[in-house]
Amino acid sequence: MSATDKIKNAIEDVEGKAKEALGKVTGDRSTENEGKKDQAKSDLKNAGENVKDAFKH
Repeated sequence: MSATDKIKNAIEDVEGKAKEALGKVTGDRSTENEGKKDQAKSDLKNAGENVKDAFKH
């Protein structure tokens, strides 16, 4: 996994956490769920990249 990919995934995860928190504070379930979705997408990308890395070695 390249450093750029790691940074992009970390940013996406942080943005997701921020959206989720904003949704909780404002009572906006849609924003909260969107944040959770962004975090899940980031986790899946990280898992995929880890699998790729495992087969490189």
